[in-house]
Amino acid sequence: MRIDIITLFPEIALAPLSESIIKRAQASEIVKIYAHNLRDWATDKHKKTDDYLCGGGQGMLLKPEPIFAAIAELTTTNSRTLLMTPQGKPFKQSMAQNFSKEKHLIILCGHYEGVDQRVIDELVDDEISIGDYVLTNGAIAAAVVSDAIIRLIPGALGDERSHQEESFTNPNLLEAPAYTKPINFKGLEVPEILLSGNHAKINTWKKQQAYQRTKQNRPDLLE
Repeated sequence: MRIDIITLFPEIALAPLSESIIKRAQASEIVKIYAHNLRDWATDKHKKTDDYLCGGGQGMLLKPEPIFAAIAELTTTNSRTLLMTPQGKPFKQSMAQNFSKEKHLIILCGHYEGVDQRVIDELVDDEISIGDYVLTNGAIAAAVVSDAIIRLIPGALGDERSHQEESFTNPNLLEAPAYTKPINFKGLEVPEILLSGNHAKINTWKKQQAYQRTKQNRPDLLE
């Protein structure tokens, strides 16, 4: 897979993707990640990428010209273009799974008051939001989405079972509590069932605990 991120802050987008699992995935050429500065496609002497809103209003809006030029240069026959925006569809694990099957993703990062609507109408395949809040720029959101996608590409994780038993693998359940050694830590003990060796009973316990955790932390998933 190839991921091209278009942003005013390429360093912010790349920083979280330069360590750990994602770093190893790039080293193994499972994925190639590039972050491009939108200003490189601005044609005026000041490299201007934003302007005031038509009709008035607070803030500035990213102009269509450099975005159209950037996407035209980066697009291939296999490209899918995502826009990071608070107005987008909530990003979920199922979306990450679908995107992980793509060959080429172009991720456009909103900034200021977002992007000119003509960009969305003509160039964007999916509008994506990582939550009901507003960030200073979309580069942070692009890194989050990229990380979630890349770890699902075959070969990215050391153990392919790792993403099969985690939160949101079942979209309606969170992951059950997990424990490691020591068995007794400051009087706090690992549940005895996990030491029993009875995998059928352990699986039943995990399902019950997953349900209880979901009911407590994310009851909306059970509705």
